[in-house]
Amino acid sequence: MTAVPRHRAIAADQAVAGQAAQEDVRALFGQSIAVFAALAGPAHLVETANPAFFAAIGQERARTGVAIAELMPELAGQGFIALLDEVYRTGEPYTGRDARVVLGVGPHAREAFFDFTYEPRRDADGTVTGIRVIGVETTQVKHAQRLMAEHRALLEQIARQAPLTEVLDGMARCIENLAPREVLVSVLLADPDGRHLRHGAAPSLPDFYNQAIDGIATGEGVGSCGTAAHRREPVIVTDIATDPFWVEFRGLAERAGLAACWSTPILARDGSLLGTFAMYHRTPRVPQDTDLALTRVFAGTAALAIERHHIEEAKTAAEARAKAAHDELTKAVRAERELRAEAEQRAAAAAELAARMRAAAAAQVTTPHPERCQLGGAQGCAEVAEIKIADSWGDSAWGCPAHVEEAILHVRSVFIASEELGGLAAYLNR
Repeated sequence: MTAVPRHRAIAADQAVAGQAAQEDVRALFGQSIAVFAALAGPAHLVETANPAFFAAIGQERARTGVAIAELMPELAGQGFIALLDEVYRTGEPYTGRDARVVLGVGPHAREAFFDFTYEPRRDADGTVTGIRVIGVETTQVKHAQRLMAEHRALLEQIARQAPLTEVLDGMARCIENLAPREVLVSVLLADPDGRHLRHGAAPSLPDFYNQAIDGIATGEGVGSCGTAAHRREPVIVTDIATDPFWVEFRGLAERAGLAACWSTPILARDGSLLGTFAMYHRTPRVPQDTDLALTRVFAGTAALAIERHHIEEAKTAAEARAKAAHDELTKAVRAERELRAEAEQRAAAAAELAARMRAAAAAQVTTPHPERCQLGGAQGCAEVAEIKIADSWGDSAWGCPAHVEEAILHVRSVFIASEELGGLAAYLNR
């Protein structure tokens, strides 16, 4: 086989990564689908509509031959029926941009945005007979744009080195607030050994739940997050009540009101585990392309924040070690200087003592040698003076061996001295 040049391989990898990013953006921003409906008469009866129109308002309301106000009563209080009346009366078209509308009522109501046009329909005489409604739903685009704006704000936080807990908590709240459907976000951080996961951020999960999973092991079958961390790949659990990965945590999830959990590992650039990014849901759910794209985008953001945090921690630790080493070196240099000064003082004292001894010895040379022992004290001693002793102060005397030995035992700093031989040598060779 022919080896692929390195620069071509890198280019290929970049192309694949770029394509994946574009697919994520397309999934988040969606594809525009035009909606159309033909309304007739002053009551605005729905004569016909395309499938996109009924998909937007709800398939359960997909019928024709009824007034739009009857089909969608929620429009009356939002000004849209009044706009239809105005276009029918004046024959002037109306165009709206990013118009907000609440579709449906009660728990099934949803916020939507549309770019739309109301165009009058006329007969051969030019009389207005109805209205054509043409529009494009921009809800997904609107939500995705808001998400991406929040995403840019998170990147700015990371760039200015905001605390990790602040970044992760803000990221979780951003996704929860802006996602089209209710979602509860959790980020767990891996221990340095990659064997356990610690609480990072989960602003909407109950405290008892966060405390219970703080420190869970990474491993096959340990919930969604433990398994995703172990496999280093996403784990999608669409129904916690029946999934075998959640056997040990099923009761805990039920207490917390959790029915689905999609977890994605957060990996560093070198492939090491940083943590997990999880999206919980109150009802069993299968992820859509938008959900998966959202997960990839924000899992990457979390990886950037965590890796940046680790770099700053390592930098701080290295600076602390360097300071400690510098402090120890300073102490060692100071101690070495003190020892050197002390040694110099001792050397000076020794030199001074040697000088005094030399001076004393020189003075003793001129002193006549006595015949009798000078160490007998008041009683005197008639023994022959054989040995000379002296001290460091320059005092000296001659004595017999017995008195010299007594003096050496009882008088400090006394040593044997002789002009002819070194003191001890003279004594040994007497």
